[in-house]
Amino acid sequence: MKNTRDRLAALTPQQLLGIRRGIEKESLRTLPDGKLALTPHPATLGAALTHPHITTDFSESQLELITGVHSRVEDCLAELRQIHQVIYHELAAATTGEEMLWTSSMPCGLPADQTIPIGVYGSSNVGRAKSVYRAGLGHRYGRRMQTISGIHYNWSMPGLDNADYFALIRNFRRQAFLLLYLFGASPAVCGTFLAGREHDLEPLGAGSMHLPWATTLRMGKLGYQSQAQSSLAVSYNSLESYAASLEEALTRPYPPYEAIGLRNPEGDYNQLSTTLLQIENEFYGTIRPKRTIFPGERPLHALRERGVEYVEVRLMDLNPFLPIGIDAETVRFLDLFLLHCWLQDSSQDTPAEIAALARNQQATAARGRAPGLQLERGDQSVALTEWAAHIMGELAEVAPLLDDACGGREYALTLHAMQERLAQPENLPSARVLAAIQSRYDGSFVDFARDQSLQTGQALRAIPCSQHTVAQYSQWARQSLDRQRAIEASDTLPFEIYRREYTSPERLRPRSRLPQPQTGED
Repeated sequence: MKNTRDRLAALTPQQLLGIRRGIEKESLRTLPDGKLALTPHPATLGAALTHPHITTDFSESQLELITGVHSRVEDCLAELRQIHQVIYHELAAATTGEEMLWTSSMPCGLPADQTIPIGVYGSSNVGRAKSVYRAGLGHRYGRRMQTISGIHYNWSMPGLDNADYFALIRNFRRQAFLLLYLFGASPAVCGTFLAGREHDLEPLGAGSMHLPWATTLRMGKLGYQSQAQSSLAVSYNSLESYAASLEEALTRPYPPYEAIGLRNPEGDYNQLSTTLLQIENEFYGTIRPKRTIFPGERPLHALRERGVEYVEVRLMDLNPFLPIGIDAETVRFLDLFLLHCWLQDSSQDTPAEIAALARNQQATAARGRAPGLQLERGDQSVALTEWAAHIMGELAEVAPLLDDACGGREYALTLHAMQERLAQPENLPSARVLAAIQSRYDGSFVDFARDQSLQTGQALRAIPCSQHTVAQYSQWARQSLDRQRAIEASDTLPFEIYRREYTSPERLRPRSRLPQPQTGED
């Protein structure tokens, strides 16, 4: 088995230049008063089911922006900015300029839970399955939780096999607290998000709540967490162990979800299944192994058949101070961090370590900036800042490799900026958010986020959007609507038969080249 020295010696500039990245960004559509826009997904943006770059996440009110795959950081961010411009161009026409994209991960002022609209994808089996899956999320966790938004960063490097990617994932999970600390930007929330939920947040002002040392409520107990999933100890020691853990959660009946029932008395579907997980995407994690799927293929089947293609980093908050929620400095640090996680030796995980990592995540999310905060590292306790400084030192050995391959000093400058952020915690995004709310907005999270969203919208509208770009996205929108209609016209299978086939355990297992139904969620 290769060790750190072997991996470093074998690493080539061509391999580093072969790094590929893509971004998926979620944002709520909101009104100027800071409340959720309850309008349907704008038709001028195309069909959420089939558009390659603009879709919805949980809610009709929650846009998801998807870039292509890029070798250059600048190109990836340029495409993400372009998608924002197109959306604002279309929102201006469809809503007379009233709607905007919410710049915070934690949601705006929310209505009653059941009035938050879940995503609608048409009458096809695949479209209905996507909506039923979201209905299930609403029943299981509440719709409010699903309106939390974030950024997913997809990353790959040539020459890595399954063992390499899972070694990377194990180290990422061990050291993910550093990303939560450096980039967490959600220490406060509107009180409407907490309606009917137990919490330990403190009043901030004007109907807002916070934790004074929090970095990211999104990744804490009030975010993408689940009591049901806390019983899972998913192992990342190999593709086989990961797949077995996930298959067990996808096939095990879960009594509280059985109590919800598959269908309500009127015959409408409450959820896709009554198992602990409806589908793979319901498993909440900071990072996932991924593989591009064929139409109708289950993601777990794809992984087992063809192996890991890339990793999806899922713990990044939207930065409300940045026009598109992320910048080149952040992306380059993610590159550094992921490469470091692969280069370092990676021991096997254990149930005890998995539990400790969950505790570290909760501590960093809720109290990350607290002076002297201790985390668990093996059988020892270590200060978060001490462990973070150690990782930064290791990253200093990685930055020159990327700079030599790419030319320039961008990665070294990025590392220096993050080292300064570590040394001056008042400059962390979470600290800046709280300082702004308290000093300029009388403690109102909604007023702060609304102001940032208005400013961002104005800035993006001010950037010229070329006629070619508008025409290209208009064409994609029309084509997506045509594809949705074609899918609906070709459906012949009754939905219940489709649902049973799609959720059957056999679809999770590696059985090559079997005919597959269309997917319920990719």
